[in-house]
Amino acid sequence: MKHLKKPTRRQKLEIASRKLIPGSWLVERDDGRELVIVSKEKGQVRRLRWGA
Repeated sequence: MKHLKKPTRRQKLEIASRKLIPGSWLVERDDGRELVIVSKEKGQVRRLRWGA
């Protein structure tokens, strides 16, 4: 697992648009096509496609 970071404002908006709480997720990877986030509490991994 890579170094996890707090989401940026743009990433927070994308996470919130999926009906998730941005404060509960950390960003593992953002390559422009896909945003990979990890739950702070359970360690659950989600892959979000940008704009989908």
